[in-house]
Amino acid sequence: MVVFEPPEVGGFLIFRLGLSTHMATSPAALGKTPGRPSPSQTAGDPSTAVMGTYGRQNIVFVRGEGCWLVAENGDRYLDFGSGVAVNALGHAHPALVAALKAQADALWHTSNLYRVEGQENVAEKLTRLTFADRVFFCNSGAEACEGAIKVARRYHYVSGRPERQRIITFRGAFHGRTLATLSAAGNEKYLEGFGPEAPGFDHVDIGDLTAVEAAIGAETAAIMLEPIQGEGGVRTFSPEELRAIRGLCDQHGLLLILDEVQTGVGRTGRLFAHEWADIAPDVMAIAKGLGGGFPVGAILATAEAAKGMTPGTHGSTFGGNPLAMAVASTVLDIVSEPEFLAAVRDSALRLKQALASLKDQHADVVEEVRGEGLLMGLKLKDHVAPSEVVKAAAEEKLLIVGAGDNSVRVLPPLIASDKEIAEAVQILSRALSRVAHEVR
Repeated sequence: MVVFEPPEVGGFLIFRLGLSTHMATSPAALGKTPGRPSPSQTAGDPSTAVMGTYGRQNIVFVRGEGCWLVAENGDRYLDFGSGVAVNALGHAHPALVAALKAQADALWHTSNLYRVEGQENVAEKLTRLTFADRVFFCNSGAEACEGAIKVARRYHYVSGRPERQRIITFRGAFHGRTLATLSAAGNEKYLEGFGPEAPGFDHVDIGDLTAVEAAIGAETAAIMLEPIQGEGGVRTFSPEELRAIRGLCDQHGLLLILDEVQTGVGRTGRLFAHEWADIAPDVMAIAKGLGGGFPVGAILATAEAAKGMTPGTHGSTFGGNPLAMAVASTVLDIVSEPEFLAAVRDSALRLKQALASLKDQHADVVEEVRGEGLLMGLKLKDHVAPSEVVKAAAEEKLLIVGAGDNSVRVLPPLIASDKEIAEAVQILSRALSRVAHEVR
């Protein structure tokens, strides 16, 4: 039954739902004994109601403060995973909280059937700060990468070259979990059991420019890459390689698509990683740090590359909603400041030097230090599993992230202090010592 309560709160009439114990939603009707928790909800056990697609650590966080997370038992963890490079400004950054709260009081969602002021604002900022002339907003990195693929194919279609549909990608890449982006990366482990791969992708090895050039054919539309393969083991394209690939695209009339979902928004000490090579892509996918923890992604493109994206060719119900735009606008205002990026570069240098020293101290566990900026990785010895290092670090109250190629990632918030970087490296050293002792 619905019980009407006359008082208004904030201009809204309040209704209260009262459900009879004899209705179909009663515990008995759901096959549960009233007053007793279901087996999946016993104290301390994860709920089986959540689909088991992740091997989650059994930690529940209830609060975040800068570079720190607080668990339900009060334990404090130094977060150098940043939600997998998402929390660029740490947790509960006051400017982001204020922007979100202010927008929540005004307007949440209207759809893209109408103009969205926040979208136009953020798009103008992105086009002013980057190579791009056009921006499409979505909700995640996978959507941004999928959309970038569509932009490239559609460009050639409207240019009178519909046969140009194939895209050259690199083994070890990770572009998302949609069927197209999984096929773009070509990782058999992630594709298993999901039917045939989406066609149209040619995979080559990172660092093999001869293979890249040999893969270019009459049906090639674009080359797609991450400047640093984060999920793939923190494997980096050198500036020289990026310039050479840009040159191949220009020579053969191809579009260059950069996936800067993980490397972008200040993570390497420049607003976007490709700036270090002094090149510009034709299309770029971004997400993660753009929302500082709020789901948002974007496809950036030149006017020429985006000329095929006309009304009806692409869309997103939630993409570019006012809440996301309020947060993204604030993130860009902070991260794009030259002083902020200079501080990231200083922090990155200290972290890289500290990790190099760590490698020397733990040569029996660490093979190599990889990465740039605050997207760093440790390539481990073959006898050491990344999961062991991640687990040992968590037991020491440090959060880091596993990666491919037998590696772990160190991804601190961009605001990490010198003291927090030093503390994280000390904790990681203790964790590596534990792992070395356990694997002997």
